[in-house]
Amino acid sequence: MQTLTQIKQLLEAHGMRPKRSLGQNFLTDHNLIRKLADAARLEAGETVLEVGPGTGTLTEELLERGCRVVACELDDGLAGLLRERVPALLGSQEAHRFTLIHADCLEDKRTISAEVLRAVGDGPFKLVANLPYGAATPLIAALLSGFPACGLMAVTIQRELGDRLAALPGTRDYGPLAVLTALSARVSRIAFAPAECFWPRPDVTSVMMLLERRPDAADSEMLNRVSVFAQRVFAQRRKQLGAAMGKSTDWESIGRAEGCAEIWPQMRAEQLRPEQIAALAAAVGG
Repeated sequence: MQTLTQIKQLLEAHGMRPKRSLGQNFLTDHNLIRKLADAARLEAGETVLEVGPGTGTLTEELLERGCRVVACELDDGLAGLLRERVPALLGSQEAHRFTLIHADCLEDKRTISAEVLRAVGDGPFKLVANLPYGAATPLIAALLSGFPACGLMAVTIQRELGDRLAALPGTRDYGPLAVLTALSARVSRIAFAPAECFWPRPDVTSVMMLLERRPDAADSEMLNRVSVFAQRVFAQRRKQLGAAMGKSTDWESIGRAEGCAEIWPQMRAEQLRPEQIAALAAAVGG
C-alpha cells in the first residue's frame, strides 16, 4: 500500500500536484483504507466500482483482494499515472481485472456515465471509494434510486453528508436524501477520518459510511418518484404540507389512502417518517 512519501514521489515524477479545484485530498492512513475494504466484505471475483482512485492506493488494496475494479478518474494526469502503473503491477495475466474510465462518473446531476455502466456490466457490483466531495451526493443518490445491482457502498465522504444520510425525522439534517436512504438501504458508520489522515489536509472532517441495500427496498420507479416528491415538499420545509402541496390537493382522498391515515395538511415534511413520505407520494401520484 502506498505511503505518503510514495504518493508525493509518484505525483512529482508525473509533474503533478494535488488540485484543490477537484478536491484532491489523498487518504494516507493504511488502517482506515483496510477498514473501508473490510467493511465491504469483498470476495475474489466481485466487481467493484471505485470513483476518484487518485494515485491508486485503495485500488491496489481492492485488487490484492481479488476484485475486478472499474476505476473512474476525471483528472488527466492521474488517469495517465493509473494507466501506466496499475497494469504493470498486476502483470499481463491479471491485467483484465482493472478497467480505467477516464471521465466524469456523472453525465449530469442524476445520471451515471454510460461508459461507467458499460464497464461495470449487468451483474451485481459494489461501490468502494474515497469519493470526491463534489460527486458524492449525486452519485450515492443515483445508485440508491436507480441501480439495485449495487448492493453495497463503502465510502469515505464529508461528515456532513454522512449525517444527512443517516438523519432521523425531526432533526436538522433530515431531508430527501435521508428519506431515499432509509427506503432503500441500511446505513451505518464505519469510522471517522480526521483531516490529518489526508494529504493535503482538507478543511472538513470525513467519515466512512456503509450502505447495504435492503432486501425489501422499493423498486427503482417508486424510489425515483419518492425522491422527486421529497425534493418538492422539503424545498419548503418550514411550510405546512397543505401550503407546500397547494390548495388543489385532495386531503380527504389522501386520508383514505394506504399509509396516510396519520398524515394531516397541518404537518411539515420533516415530521413524516420515510414510509409516510412514500405513502403520500403514492397517494398524490408522485
